[in-house]
Amino acid sequence: MNLPIAPPAFDATTGPKRRHRADLGADIAAGCGLMLLELFFLGMTFGLWFLSGLDLDAGEPVHVDSLWGYLAVAGGVGVVAVVAAAVAARAGAVVTVISQVVMAVLVCVCVVGGAAMQSHEDVKCRDVPSASGCDD
Repeated sequence: MNLPIAPPAFDATTGPKRRHRADLGADIAAGCGLMLLELFFLGMTFGLWFLSGLDLDAGEPVHVDSLWGYLAVAGGVGVVAVVAAAVAARAGAVVTVISQVVMAVLVCVCVVGGAAMQSHEDVKCRDVPSASGCDD
């Protein structure tokens, strides 16, 4: 007596390519490491800008550097964050993608805010050259 044979059940190992996700521990470590590295570079960049206007000699006027060059460096850090997010998305590292998108947004807010502040300072110094903080 021949009994009917059931068709094989769905086998997930064949057919369309399975989505591969990165190891969660390595994903978290990469996301945190990149975020700390980027925060370090942003802190160094804006710390150097802050120190450019710090002078302990009260007898001399302080000339603060323009923020434009420092904003370009911060923008470079933002570009690195976007590229890292794209690479992490391709590798399936969800935590790294989220952390790098957060860093890219943070850098974008810093660059736009800094550009608005420096533009305001430039307009103020153009309109009133003797204003406080303007170079002689």
